[in-house]
Amino acid sequence: MYNDNVPGGHYRMANRVQVFDPPRAISWEPGMDTGDGNPHIAGHIWRYDLAPAGPSGTKATLSYDWSAVPDSLRQRLPFPFPPFAADHLSNSLAHLAELVTG
Repeated sequence: MYNDNVPGGHYRMANRVQVFDPPRAISWEPGMDTGDGNPHIAGHIWRYDLAPAGPSGTKATLSYDWSAVPDSLRQRLPFPFPPFAADHLSNSLAHLAELVTG
């Protein structure tokens, strides 16, 4: 992964799937890769909810929930909280649409 707000920019992630309900939803809890197979899960969740939209379309809703991240961790983060601006969600959905439609 890469984030300008992280020292050095690059970092490794390990995700734990929370919901996997094809074709309706997927969510995951991102964590830092500790290298021992046990990611350090911070408490935030990314989720896509999918719904049919006409005969050949899909409506995708992306949500990002930081409410379970403890204050002690928020204070230690090396970047502003939350690390993504609100437009990041709409940009992510636009990128997903580009990937799907080619």
